[in-house]
Amino acid sequence: MSNYDYIGTAANRPDEPDVVRRNLLKMTGVSIAALSVASAASSPGFAQSTEGWDKVFPKSDRVDHQKVNFTNRYGINLVGDLYLPKERAGSRLPAIVVGGPFGAVKEQSSGLYAQTMAERGFVTLAFDPSYTGESGGEPRNIASPDINTEDFMAGVDYLGLHGSVDRERIGVIGICGWGGMALNAVAADKRVKAVAASTMYDMTRVMSKGYNDSVTLEQRTQTLEQLSRQRWEDAEKRTPAYQPPYNDLKGGEAQFLVDYHAYYRTPRGYHPRAVNSGNSWTITTPMSFMNMPILTYIKEISPRPVLLIHGENAHSRYFSETAYEAAAAPKELVIVPGANHVDLYDNMEKIPFDKLQSFFDQHLATA
Repeated sequence: MSNYDYIGTAANRPDEPDVVRRNLLKMTGVSIAALSVASAASSPGFAQSTEGWDKVFPKSDRVDHQKVNFTNRYGINLVGDLYLPKERAGSRLPAIVVGGPFGAVKEQSSGLYAQTMAERGFVTLAFDPSYTGESGGEPRNIASPDINTEDFMAGVDYLGLHGSVDRERIGVIGICGWGGMALNAVAADKRVKAVAASTMYDMTRVMSKGYNDSVTLEQRTQTLEQLSRQRWEDAEKRTPAYQPPYNDLKGGEAQFLVDYHAYYRTPRGYHPRAVNSGNSWTITTPMSFMNMPILTYIKEISPRPVLLIHGENAHSRYFSETAYEAAAAPKELVIVPGANHVDLYDNMEKIPFDKLQSFFDQHLATA
C-alpha cells in the first residue's frame, strides 16, 4: 500500500546488539542503579499557564482553539487544548481525547494530532497529564499508571458534557507511553467507542522488565531496593529527588535516543514545560509502574475496535505487536514503512491521518 501496510501477525525484528540493549535500559526505571540517587538534577517549578499560541506546530485556520480546564476523579485540575472544526454548523460532532507521548505536553505531538483530527471533522481535546505541564498536582513531574489512566477518562467526562459533542460518539488516541494508558482506560471505560494507539509504549512493561523484557529478577530486585530506600531520603527532605535531565546526549547513545533528542531538544519539538525537553521525572516515578501491568485486560476493549499504528523501524515496535496479539477482535495493526518511533510524533508524511480519519469515521458514526 502507498503509505502504510496492514499486518495480522507479529513480524520479526533485527536483533539488537548487547551494547544497544544496555543503553536502552538507561531510559527506564530498571536503570536507577546507574543514576546518582543523591540526585544531580534540580526539581522543576510549577508550570504556570500561558496565553496565546505556544505550540511547536503552526496554528490551523480551519480550526477554533480554546484552552480549557477540567477535573479528574482525584480532584486534580487538568488543563487542555480544545480544537473544534470551524465549519460545525451547530451540530453535535464526534469527539476524540488525545494524550501523549510520555513526558511530553499538549503543545507537542498530542496537540498536532488533535488539531489535525479537528480539521477532519472531530472535536478534539489534547491535555497535560496530572503533575505535568500546566495541569495541577504536586510534586511536579511524577507519573502514575492509575492516575494517568484516569486522566483519559476525565477527558471523556469533559467532552461528554460539551455542547458541541455527541457523547455517544467519543474515541481516544494515545501516543507513545500514553498509548498504553489509552488502551487501559478504554478497557475500563465503556463510554468510549473506539481507540487508537500510535507508536505505543507499555510503560509498566518497560519499567518493570526493561526493553525486550531483558531485565533479570536480580536486577529488578536491586532496582526496587534502591527505589525503596530513596523514599526515606525523599521523606526526610520532604521533597522528591529528580533524575538527570532527559534527552541530553553524551555521545555513543543508541540511535533511538538520538532520535528523541532531535525532537525534544531542538526547535522541531522543544517545549520548556515538557519533562523530555531537558527536565526530569522524580527518581521514584517507576515505583508504581513496577507491579501494575496495564494491558492485562486489553481483551475487554472488544467488541469496540482497536487500531495500533507503529513504525517499521521503531525500536518500540514490539509493544504494538504483542498488544495486537493480546487484543480481541476487531483489531488492526498498521506498520508504517520506513518510520522510526519519533517519526510518528510529528512527521506529517508518515503519520497515517487518512487511516485515523477513516477508522474514527466508521466507528464514531451515528447509529
